[in-house]
Amino acid sequence: MNALRAVIFDFDGTIFDTETPEFQHWQALYRRHGRELHLQDWQRGIGTWDAFDPWAGLPEHVQAQRETVHEELRGAVHAALEDADVRPGVRAVLDEVRARGLALGLATSSDRAWVTRWLSQHGLLNHFSALATRDDVRRVKPDPELYVLAAQRLGLDPAACLAVEDSLNGATAAVAAGMGVVVVPNEVTRTQPFPPAWPQLHGYEGGLDALLQAAGRN
Repeated sequence: MNALRAVIFDFDGTIFDTETPEFQHWQALYRRHGRELHLQDWQRGIGTWDAFDPWAGLPEHVQAQRETVHEELRGAVHAALEDADVRPGVRAVLDEVRARGLALGLATSSDRAWVTRWLSQHGLLNHFSALATRDDVRRVKPDPELYVLAAQRLGLDPAACLAVEDSLNGATAAVAAGMGVVVVPNEVTRTQPFPPAWPQLHGYEGGLDALLQAAGRN
């Protein structure tokens, strides 16, 4: 096993939980129209792109107003996120990674504008030495391309990197890239069928040492 030289984080749901409020607002939209959005269906689209179409389960008259409805929904989600902080303990972990001389990267299926907006708002953008986003690759997670690119931009072999993820699609991508992974799920991903061999933590309260211990890299 290569010596650990970098930690590469996912963004949505891992650093900043954008996923739970988004699901909750979509679920509320469904219920206003007498439909039910099941978490298991929603989870197919977490950490990737175009794997699940939530519009398909809504009545035709709502789909006909898709642009207007989507704008209102997006505004509600963004308003909720404006009042939210990053996940408890994650800021300290990011600081610890840098303090120990490890490189810090980010690999996300979201676009660069989305990620840099929220990282900047929370004062975290300058923590990262390399970003790999949806804008940079042909295939997003669960394909390994994002993690391979993040490692390349850090100048490292993937085996020298540890990925921190919250979703099945994301963790699958990291493992396929040849990285170790620790899953730190959130409210909407904790019931996903993660393989038992992938270590999981309930949160970041144990700091970087807990992540490294879970991954067997301490």
